[in-house]
Amino acid sequence: MRLILQIMTTLVIIAYPVAVYFGLQYLPPGTIALLLCLLLLLRFMVTKQQVKSMTLPILVGIGLTAASFITQRNDWLLFYPVVINLSMLGLFSYSLMNGPSMIERLARLKEPDLPDSAIPYLQTITKLWCGLFVVNGAVAAYTAIATSIEIWTLYNGLIAYLLMGLLLSGEWIYRRFWLKKHE
Repeated sequence: MRLILQIMTTLVIIAYPVAVYFGLQYLPPGTIALLLCLLLLLRFMVTKQQVKSMTLPILVGIGLTAASFITQRNDWLLFYPVVINLSMLGLFSYSLMNGPSMIERLARLKEPDLPDSAIPYLQTITKLWCGLFVVNGAVAAYTAIATSIEIWTLYNGLIAYLLMGLLLSGEWIYRRFWLKKHE
């Protein structure tokens, strides 16, 4: 049951921008804020012991959605992607300072015997991800402050994910060639 709840709440968090868009368009005022708040609370209860690094962004999301519901201010819902990007930036930056880098940790899940020569490369990729989180966070903030809900949804619900997917897949493909070259 716990796994099913984790999967469901993860999908909702990924679909957060689309849920906000449709909720603001088709549900009574405050309804989407309340639903998202309840889902984030459920997410927190389900994962609080497993994914401690996501505790703060989930709690901030709960705060944003609860405040949005209480004050009936829908614009607060638009800042959750900013919080997620700042959290990821903090997590990846912290890993650069305290090692191993986040990308090295992730790479070692698939390839535990990475050569030591790969570590500087993986640190560089972690820095590249930090750069993406800065850009994504800045654009997410801009779309929340200065654009329409349609533009906000397009960027935060599609373009940001495409950028992350491109970086992830492009780096993974490049790493295959890099590892063969350095074996």
